[in-house]
Amino acid sequence: MSGQPRSDIPLTETVQKGGCAAKVSASELRKILAQVQFPTPHEALLVDGRHFDDAGVYRVTPEVAMVQTLDFFTPILDTPSLFGQVAAANALSDVYAMGGRPVTAMGILAFPLATMSPDVIVQVMQGASDKVAEAKANFVGGHSIDDDTLKFGLSVTGFVHPEKIWTNAGAKAGDHLILTKGLGTGTLTAALKRRELSEEAIGEAVASMATINNVIDHLSQEEAGAVHAATDITGFGLSGHAMQLAMASDVSLRFQFTKLPILENALKMLGAGFLTKAHRSNREYTAAALETSGLDHFQELLLHDPQTSGGLLLSVDPAMSSIICSRLQTAFPRTSVIGEVTAAGTKRLYFEA
Repeated sequence: MSGQPRSDIPLTETVQKGGCAAKVSASELRKILAQVQFPTPHEALLVDGRHFDDAGVYRVTPEVAMVQTLDFFTPILDTPSLFGQVAAANALSDVYAMGGRPVTAMGILAFPLATMSPDVIVQVMQGASDKVAEAKANFVGGHSIDDDTLKFGLSVTGFVHPEKIWTNAGAKAGDHLILTKGLGTGTLTAALKRRELSEEAIGEAVASMATINNVIDHLSQEEAGAVHAATDITGFGLSGHAMQLAMASDVSLRFQFTKLPILENALKMLGAGFLTKAHRSNREYTAAALETSGLDHFQELLLHDPQTSGGLLLSVDPAMSSIICSRLQTAFPRTSVIGEVTAAGTKRLYFEA
């Protein structure tokens, strides 16, 4: 009945923007943060937000450091359980990007009680709970508010050895660059929202977004130690997150476009004009640092495509890149060596056709 809470409405129809495409633009965020006076860091704080790392890290003991992160967003998919899975996988990813393992998760929920049935959030939370269980972590509580728009995510805490932390500041000239998931979730979900494609038609992208980025359990200690820097690719796109890694490490990154893993129909949807605001803001954010000679317009758009629960970008010892890539392909079939690290040049990012 009209005016009654509903459980059948496609979730993407309830929001203007969804997933990591709803992030505040990186340029705007940097301006805001530059005006905030943060407390003087405690000596046990090993990683903070100065380099736009994926999570904070605080040393608890000489052998244990705590990894903390928080991520939430509006619906990117129509099916509530799938949205919950993707939101959870996306939040858990930040701990994995630091080389850690998640141990606890707390839910963050804004829910329109007047227009949506509670059945919807039950399904969202069950999807998230299933992913937390898959990560062998514990769902320990959370906080909720009544709001006009559905938003959901997790605050996640994990552990890592203080001497085995991955950050985005350790890339070395000569390293190979590995990406563990395909690109294109931004344009594909934009096409879903505008009813050009169905969830079934973007099944590869849905499965990719719902896959937790647990790479650490697929690597030996030696292989994990060969990872010099890492970040996950989310709302700022490959271009934005790669630029932040290059800046933090004071290096340049060279990519070969033909080696990028690209999700099915992603380039087609970019060509058809299924874009988000983040495609523009990510391009503006990276414009001064980016060289893309040889790429066409739609190939360049892919670099700026805002990913939700995207892959990890790893900068690894070149002697170990083949074995690391092979190991990760068992769980992440799109894993590819996509480029290399060089000494800092006139640009931070170089993409060759």
